[in-house]
Amino acid sequence: MSQADIDKAMDTPTTITFWAWAPDMQKEVDLFEAKYPKINVELVNTSSGTQQYPKLRAALKAGKGAPDVAQVEYQYIPSFRQTGSLADLTPYGAAEAKDDFVDWIWNQVADDKGVWAVPQDSGPLGNLYRSDIFAQAGVSAPETWADYAAAAATIKEKTGSYIADLPGNDPGQMVGFFWQAGAKPFGYDGDKTVKIDLDSPATQKVVSFWQDLVKKDLVATDADFNDEWYQGLAQGKYASWQVAAWGPIFLQGTAKNTSGKWTAAKIPQWEAGQDVSGNWGGSTTAVMESSPNKIAAYEFAKFINTDSEAALTLANEQFLFPTTKATLSDPKFVDQASEFYGGQKVNEFFAGVSDTVDKNFQWLPFMDFVYSSYNETLGKAISEKGDMTGGLAAWDAAVTDYAKQQGFTVE
Repeated sequence: MSQADIDKAMDTPTTITFWAWAPDMQKEVDLFEAKYPKINVELVNTSSGTQQYPKLRAALKAGKGAPDVAQVEYQYIPSFRQTGSLADLTPYGAAEAKDDFVDWIWNQVADDKGVWAVPQDSGPLGNLYRSDIFAQAGVSAPETWADYAAAAATIKEKTGSYIADLPGNDPGQMVGFFWQAGAKPFGYDGDKTVKIDLDSPATQKVVSFWQDLVKKDLVATDADFNDEWYQGLAQGKYASWQVAAWGPIFLQGTAKNTSGKWTAAKIPQWEAGQDVSGNWGGSTTAVMESSPNKIAAYEFAKFINTDSEAALTLANEQFLFPTTKATLSDPKFVDQASEFYGGQKVNEFFAGVSDTVDKNFQWLPFMDFVYSSYNETLGKAISEKGDMTGGLAAWDAAVTDYAKQQGFTVE
C-alpha cells in the first residue's frame, strides 16, 4: 500500500462505522475528523463487550450490518480470526507501529501471520491495599505470596478483615494470576490447532495457594462487581484488591469514603527478588475483513490509539490504561498525584508495572466457552469453598472436550 493510495483514500468522502463500549469515544472521533475532514465516523456505543460480541458475530455471519471498526478485547481476537473476520493490517503499514507499543501488548495483536488489531488499553496487575488496616495489623505490603499468606492470617486475627476477596465468577482475574505465575494455559496456531494446559504445575501452584487461604477462611469468596462486593470494599471487609491498572479509578468511584486510605503496590511474587506481573483486561481497535474502506478504517484505529492527544485523552479522561510507550512516559499522565491514594502517583506506578508483564501469553479461539465453563468448574469450587484443584482439572477437561468437539487438534 503506497502513501499515495493512503492519501487518496483519506481525501475521499467516506463514512465508516465504529462499534465500541468505552465511554465518550466521540472525543477521539472528533479529533480524528478534525484531521481528516473527508472521513465521517459513525460511532455506535454498544454498552459492553458482552452485548457487542453476539451482535457483531451475527452481523458478520449475515454479511450485512457489521461495522468497519470494532473494539475487541485481547482474549477474543483469536475467535474473530478463526472465522476470518479480522483484516490483516500489515498491508496498511501496521507493522511499522510495533515500536510504539509495549512489547507484551504488541504480542497480543500480532504474530508471524499478521497484525490483527491496534492495541487500545491494558490491565497490568498490581495490589491495591488499605494502608490503615495493614498498619492496624502491623503488616506491610507483601512482597511474596508467602508474605501475603502470613499477612492474611495476621490481618484476620487483629482486624477481622479478609486480606482480599477471591470471586468465583471472575475467570479474568484467575487467568491474570496464571499469567503472573508463568503459566501458559492456552495456545493457538491461527488455524485448527490449539494448546490447552489449564491443569499444569504452574496453575496448580496458584490454585493450591488460594485453596489453602479459602480453607482457613482468610480470604472471602464473594461474587464481584455487585452491590454486596462494592460495600465490602467501602466498609473494610476486604483489606486489599489484586487488580489491574484500571482498578484504581474504579475503586475511587466505588469506595469514595475510603479516600486517602489506599496504596498501590506490586503484585506479590512467587520467588523473592522477582519482578513479574500478569495482565487482566484490555482491548483493541480492530478492522473487519468485510469493511470496504480498510484504509480509512485502519487510519482511524491507528489515530485514536497512537496520536498523542487522542491517546492521552483516552488515558486521562476515559481512564483506559495506556498501551503506547509515549503515553506511559508522558508527564501529563504519570505526574498526577492521587489524593485517594494518599498523594501517590498511581499512574506512574502502574506504568512501571506494565514493563514487567510476561511477554508471551496466548488465547484460544473460543474464550467465550473457556470463561463460561470456568463458572461451572473452578469458579463453582471457589464459590462453594470446595475442591479447587479438582475444579481446575474439571475446567481443563471441559475445555479440551469442547475443542475436540469443534474440530480442533489439541496439543
